[in-house]
Amino acid sequence: MCCGQELHQVAANIKAIRNLKVSVPHKQVDFDVNLGLASAADVIEQIQRSTTWKCERVIEEACSLDIVPENAAGFASRPLPMGVAQVSIIDKKLVRIYYDPKVIGARDLVQSGFGGPPLTLAKSSVDQNMTAGWKNVRHLFVMTMLSWILTIPVLVLAYLPQSGKRMISYGYASLALATLVQIFVAGPFYREALSPLIKSGAINMEFLVVLSTTTAYIFSVVSFALLVCGRPLSTGQFFETSTLLVTLIMVGRFLAAFAQHKAVASVSKVKSLQSHDALLVDEDGSNEMEIDARLLQYGDYFKVVPGAKIPTDGIVVEGDSEVDESMITGESRPVVKTEGSEVIAGTVNGSGALRVRLTTVPGNNTISVIMTMVHKAKVAKTKIEGIADRVAGYLVRAVLCLTGITLIIWCVVGVKVHKLRAAEAIVQALTYAITVLIVSCPCAIGLAVPMVNTMVSGLAGDRGILFKSLNAVEIARTTSHVVLDKTGTLTKGELDVHDVHFMESDSNTSKSLLLGLLHDIKHPAAASVSTYLLSMGVTPEVITHQKALPGRGVEGHSPSGQVLRAGNSRWLGLESDPTVQRILSQGYTAFCFTIDGTLAAIFGLHDTLRPEAPSVIAQLRQRGISIHIISGDDDLAVRSVARQLDIPEHCIRSRCKPEEKEAYITRLLIPPPPSPAPPRTRFRRSFFRSPPKSNKPPTVLFCGDGTNDAIALARATVGVHMASTSTSGSGSNDNVAVAEAAADVVLIRSNLTGILTLLDMSEKAMRRIRFNFGWSFIYNVFAILLAGGLFEVVRNGRGVRIPPQYAGLGELVSILPVLGGSLTLRWARFAGDEHVKKGEIVEKEDGDGGEDGGENGSGSGRKKWLAGVWKRGVR
Repeated sequence: MCCGQELHQVAANIKAIRNLKVSVPHKQVDFDVNLGLASAADVIEQIQRSTTWKCERVIEEACSLDIVPENAAGFASRPLPMGVAQVSIIDKKLVRIYYDPKVIGARDLVQSGFGGPPLTLAKSSVDQNMTAGWKNVRHLFVMTMLSWILTIPVLVLAYLPQSGKRMISYGYASLALATLVQIFVAGPFYREALSPLIKSGAINMEFLVVLSTTTAYIFSVVSFALLVCGRPLSTGQFFETSTLLVTLIMVGRFLAAFAQHKAVASVSKVKSLQSHDALLVDEDGSNEMEIDARLLQYGDYFKVVPGAKIPTDGIVVEGDSEVDESMITGESRPVVKTEGSEVIAGTVNGSGALRVRLTTVPGNNTISVIMTMVHKAKVAKTKIEGIADRVAGYLVRAVLCLTGITLIIWCVVGVKVHKLRAAEAIVQALTYAITVLIVSCPCAIGLAVPMVNTMVSGLAGDRGILFKSLNAVEIARTTSHVVLDKTGTLTKGELDVHDVHFMESDSNTSKSLLLGLLHDIKHPAAASVSTYLLSMGVTPEVITHQKALPGRGVEGHSPSGQVLRAGNSRWLGLESDPTVQRILSQGYTAFCFTIDGTLAAIFGLHDTLRPEAPSVIAQLRQRGISIHIISGDDDLAVRSVARQLDIPEHCIRSRCKPEEKEAYITRLLIPPPPSPAPPRTRFRRSFFRSPPKSNKPPTVLFCGDGTNDAIALARATVGVHMASTSTSGSGSNDNVAVAEAAADVVLIRSNLTGILTLLDMSEKAMRRIRFNFGWSFIYNVFAILLAGGLFEVVRNGRGVRIPPQYAGLGELVSILPVLGGSLTLRWARFAGDEHVKKGEIVEKEDGDGGEDGGENGSGSGRKKWLAGVWKRGVR
C-alpha cells in the first residue's frame, strides 16, 4: 500500500506497542514492546496476521551475523551460547544471529558452531532497504508490463466495429483478458484491502481500488452475460474500464516506487563505505591473514596497506601515513596518522602502511553509528507528517461517503431529469460512482512529507549533516536566535600553548602529576596541555579517582593522596592571581593546575578563529538572526572573539557552567510581550480593530561541540552538534555519541557553513511540502467534482467528465507532481555549495586551501569530494 496507513492503523490498536514510527518511502517501521502486556513474538505474530507486512525483532545494542546453516529451523532451535541474544530465521537458507561483541567475538562465535561444526558466514549483503526496494521496483515493472500486454488487446477490441456474432467473439476475448488482469495483476490488491478490513477494521487505499475495479469488472461480466442471452443493456459492457483502470494504477505505483527507491538510495550511501575485508595480524605484526571484516573482534590488531579502506575504528600502534577522511569528515586534505592517532572506519589509507589496534567492532563503528542515526531520523514521524496521515485517513472515509452520495444523486437525475429506466439510471450512476472511487488519491497526501524528508536526509548526508530528528527540518527555517559555543565551534578547537608558568622549583613532579591527571581527557584545553607535556618528554604519574567536571575541569588524587585539580581559573578561585590576570589580559585562555588548593602551574592557551566564521556570522545577520556567544572560557578570551565577529557585548556570556548555558537559552525562549493595539481614531470603531497578535516563542538554534554543551543542546529549539575533526582524528565516536544523546542535528564536517545549509534546506523543504499539500488538496477537490459529474450538471449534460476507464490516471496525475517536486531538491542550491565553482573548491585560506580544501588539497580525496558534489547536481 502506498500510503502506509495499513500498518499504522493495525499497530496503533495494539496496546503493547509504544513509540510507533513509520517510514513510508523505506517501507520500514520501528516500535517498542511493553513486555508486561505481551511478548515480542505475540506482537509480531499479530501484526503479520493482520497485515501484509513482515516483521523481524531487532536488538539495537547487539551486533549481528548472517549465517547459512544446513537446516535453518533446526539451527534456530539450538540452545544459545553465552553472549548470543537471539537467532532469527530470515529465509529457508539464511539465519541472523544477534550477539554481544563484548561477551563473545565474531570469530569465536563462528568457530563455536553452537556445539556443532564451524558456521558458514553468508555473503556480505548490501543495504536491505536498497535490496528490498529494488526488488519491489522490478516486480512492479513486470506486473505493469503484463497488465499493458493484457489491456492493449481489450482496448483495440473495444474500438473495433461491433456487430452480430463479432461482438460476442470480441466479448469472450475481452472477458478472458480482463479476468487475467483481475486475477494476476489486481489479485494482490484484494489481500491488501480485505485482510486489514476483516482483522482490524482498517480501510485503506487498496479498498477503494478493489471496490471500483471489481464493480466495473462484475458489471461488464453481467452486461456480457445478458448480451449472450439476447437481452443486451443499452450501455454495453466495458471491460476496457476495469483493465485500463488497473493498468494505469500499476503505472502510478511503479513510478512512485522508483522515485522512492531513488530517494532511499541517497540515504544509504554511507553503508557502502564499509570495507568487506580486513588484514588480521598478531600483536607484534606477524602472521598476516585476510578475513571477512565482520569477523573482527575486540583485542584484534589489523594492518592497513597503502590505498586500502580502513575496516573499522582503531588506534595506530605502528606506522606513519596520511589518511583521506573526506568521505566522513569532509576534510579534503589527507590527515597525518602516526602512533597513537585514531583512524575512522571507511576512510582510505595513503602511501604508508599502518598497524592498528581495534577499538570498535564493525557493527558499532562510526559508519554503523551514522547509519543508526540516519535510520532513527527517517522512521521518526514529524508533527506535520502526523497531520498528513490523519488527513489521508479521513479522506478515504470521505471518498466512500461521496461515492454513495454520487450514486444516489445520479440515480435520481437519471430517472427524474433524463427520463431513463431504473436499470439504465443505475448503470449510469455506477459509472460516476466508480470514477469518484478511483480518481481520488490519499497517497499524494501521505507522500507529501516523507518524500521530502527522505530527499533532505540524503542531501544533508552528502553535505556532512545528519538529522537525529527531522522536526529540525520543519523548525530551523524560523530560527530567530543562533547561540554558539566558542571553543571548537567558532574557533578551531586546536589550542596552542603560548605561555607557561610553574610555581614550584621542582616542576618535574608537577608536570608528571598534571599529565597523569589529564590522561584520556578529550577537552581541547586538556588535550593541548597534554600534547605540550608529552613533547617535553614528561612521564605521567598514575592518578586515581579521576573525574571530569563539564564546564569546570578535571580532578583526581595523586599516589600520595594529594587532591589535584586542573581547569579554569574561576572554578579554582584564582581569578585575582596576578599571573592569571596577566595571561587573561593578553586574550589567552588560562588553564590552571593546583595541588591541594595551591597553584602549581598556569598555561596561556590561544585558539584560532575558524576561517569561515566571519562570513557565516555576516550571512546569519543578513537573515535577521540575532547572534549570541556563550562559553565556559575566560571573559577576555570570549570578548576577543566577539570583537572579531562584531557581536555586541550584551549578546555574549563567559565563564558559563552547563546549567548557566541552559538558563541563558531558556531566557531567549521566552516570548516577547504582545505588541500594543493601535490607538483608536474617530474613523475606526473598536470592532474594526484586529486583536493583538499572539507572539510565538522564538526559535533558538544552539551549536556546540562538547559534553558540557549537552544540556544546552537539549534545551534549544534546534540543537546542532559540531563533530570534532582534529588532525589526529580523535574523538569521532565520542562526538557522535554526545550528539545522539542531546542534539537534533550533527555537523559531521567541522564547518560552520553547515548551519547556513541547514537553514536553507529547512526553507526549501517546507516550500516543497507546502506545494505538495496544495497540489494534493486542489487535485482531490477538482478531480472528485469532475469525476462526480458536477460540471455536467452545471452545463445541463453538455459538460466534461472523467470517463471511468481513464480514472486510473488519477493516481498517476496526483502522485507525479509530489514525486517530481520532491526529487527537484536534488538540483537545489544551498548555502555552502558556493565553495564549488567550475569543478574546483574555492580557496578559503591563502596557500593551503582552507578548511574545505583548495587547489593545493589532496588529489584523491578532493576528486572524490567533487565527484559527490557534481553527482548531486550542483552547477
